[in-house]
Amino acid sequence: MTKNFEDFPVYLKSLELIEKVYQFLKSKGLEKEFEFNNQIKRASFSVSNNIAEGSEYNNNKQFIKYLKIAKGSCAEVRSMMIVSKKLKLGEEILADEIINLSREVSSNISNFIKYLSVNIEKPQS
Repeated sequence: MTKNFEDFPVYLKSLELIEKVYQFLKSKGLEKEFEFNNQIKRASFSVSNNIAEGSEYNNNKQFIKYLKIAKGSCAEVRSMMIVSKKLKLGEEILADEIINLSREVSSNISNFIKYLSVNIEKPQS
C-alpha cells in the first residue's frame, strides 16, 4: 500500500460513524446505559481501527483480513441500533441514520476488499 489509511475515503467515512454514535449517546435516557454505551463505542471504534491497523501490514491479504473484521463491526453497530430502537433507547431518527451509515461503510469496505483481492500476489508454482 502506498497510501496512508488517513487518506482512504472508507476510513474517513468510518470516522463519521463514530461521530454519529457519540451524537446518539447524548440522547436522553442513555445516561445510565453504561454497558450499551461502552459496547457501541467499542464497535464503532473497531471499524476505523481495523482499517488503520490492516493498512499498516503493507500486504493486501492481511489488509483484507482486517477489513473483514471492520465489516463485522459495522454489523455489530447496526445490531445495537436495532436493539436500541426495540428498547426505545435514544433518538430513533439518529439510530436510523447510524444504521444507514454503517451499511454505507460496510458496502465501501466490500468494494475495497474486491479491489484489493484483484491485486493479491499469486504464489509462484
